[in-house]
Amino acid sequence: MGRYTDNPAAIRALVREAEVHKDTYVDPEIFDLEMQHLFANTWVYVGHASQVPNKGDFYTTTVGTEPVVMVRHSDDSIRVLFNRCPHKGVKVAAETCGNTGKFFRCPYHAWTFKTDGSLLSIPLKKGYENTGFECCEASGGMAAVQAVHVYRDFVFCRLSPEGISFEDYFGQSLSTIDFMVDRSPQGKLEVVGGVLRYINRCNWKMLVDNQTDTTHPMVVHESSAGTAASTWSRVPAGTPKPMAVEVFTPFVSSYEFFDESGLRVWPNGHGHDGVGRSIHSDYSGIPGYTEAMVAAYGEERAKAILGEARHNTILFPNLTMKGPIQTMRLFKPIAVDKTLVESWTFRLVGAPDKLLERTLMYNRLINAPTSVVAHDDTEVYERAQEALKSRGRDWMNLYRSYDPKEPRNEAHFETNGTNELQMRNQMRAWAHFMTVSMERKSEGSAA
Repeated sequence: MGRYTDNPAAIRALVREAEVHKDTYVDPEIFDLEMQHLFANTWVYVGHASQVPNKGDFYTTTVGTEPVVMVRHSDDSIRVLFNRCPHKGVKVAAETCGNTGKFFRCPYHAWTFKTDGSLLSIPLKKGYENTGFECCEASGGMAAVQAVHVYRDFVFCRLSPEGISFEDYFGQSLSTIDFMVDRSPQGKLEVVGGVLRYINRCNWKMLVDNQTDTTHPMVVHESSAGTAASTWSRVPAGTPKPMAVEVFTPFVSSYEFFDESGLRVWPNGHGHDGVGRSIHSDYSGIPGYTEAMVAAYGEERAKAILGEARHNTILFPNLTMKGPIQTMRLFKPIAVDKTLVESWTFRLVGAPDKLLERTLMYNRLINAPTSVVAHDDTEVYERAQEALKSRGRDWMNLYRSYDPKEPRNEAHFETNGTNELQMRNQMRAWAHFMTVSMERKSEGSAA
């Protein structure tokens, strides 16, 4: 047992008002505790309903480091199962996605399970007669995650059987999903275009922190987006602006631009930058799109939906969404210094195909490992992960615009866009959800 295990006071001490101890990023024990507590006590994104449209369709993924499978059950509901056979622990669904029909079949001993996880059959069942098998754990089949919630086709789960409700956990932060879905004239999204996957050799929280760090783009992306902006500034007047230039150049906007764009935080670690305007605000209009939105929602509501240009929304712990460009990234922890990045794209059902073209272009140019932007961040993450092992300084600094009277888990709060409040907000939530189950356990023992 290490110094942090079953020691909530020691974990909370890692997060000061405006500083975070480096152990939260480099200590393997902390990482293991995150997988045991943080990713069990919070509501974590699993997948999208459009990935499992038909009965028997499944999609495999992880919550923290635990393998799960999302499946469309025979009653058309979506279930989330722990992806392991109760017999010898073999992963039952090995493929990323597919259709399993009416049941799952373990590849080791051919135990079969209904798509709700319940045990269907065992070969040579007479071998279990009069053994008391019906009373043992394995007779219950593949364990189902009990806390599952589908919100506008986005599927979330909480691994812990007890804890905060979905509604209380997300609160007003769900407005980001609403605005993203409502950008479809039919109020519906579909996952399309595959997924970009790559590994960053850094702690998963570095990527989350970076999403609302608005004082790095004009520095880190100067050689990439800055070069594009400089080149474009020299083209002849009146030259039509390519879609790629519209996507690239805002990344090197000024400090003043990002400061004025605003930041909004919500309880439990959620928040976003780009309140009034963002780097997505000035994209060219797509012919026929506004008309389709007005026809679907009316002029006032359509204007409100399209006027929301939030940049990065953090749905804590590890999901970030860009509603105006219909992309989503999931930062999936593998080890204390290794993170799998998944970047997904969505089609706005009923909208012109040109919007999807822009979404896919954005994902390739900005989020891909071969992009001219993402690798800038990758280098910084990996430099930080390496350097944090050094001695001499133990705390990471989050003092920008710090106010001792700033809100603590209030309904919502808006401030200037370069404030590091959202990072402080995340780490305060981190300390809470890391320790809440430890404290429940301690209270149960005392009782």
